[in-house]
Amino acid sequence: MNRNDQQFMAQKIRAQYMEKQPSELDALRKLDTKIKRPAAVFAYVFGSIAAIIMGAGMSLVMTDIGAILGMESAMIPGIVTGVVGMAMAIFNFSLHKAILSSRKKKYADKIIALSDKLMKA
Repeated sequence: MNRNDQQFMAQKIRAQYMEKQPSELDALRKLDTKIKRPAAVFAYVFGSIAAIIMGAGMSLVMTDIGAILGMESAMIPGIVTGVVGMAMAIFNFSLHKAILSSRKKKYADKIIALSDKLMKA
């Protein structure tokens, strides 16, 4: 290992032990995460629920679960349940975009102010 490599490794290790001062870039990243995370969490949870509902409908149609539950014909309830789950899954993207858009509008001034401050510096 040559001298430059040793210095680089020493600086890299040293940086891990130095106290880090929060910067404006860190604040900008944190604010960006604060805007995007709720929309993403909602989309994941809502999409998972939609997939489970759609799967339940498919299970009613394709298996004997309806007979076990005491239904004479599980075809119609299974199709309806599957279509409801499918509609939820299709609508999920639009809901995600709407939530993200509203949060971006709410925090746009702060993001622009912080980014302008960083770009001028």
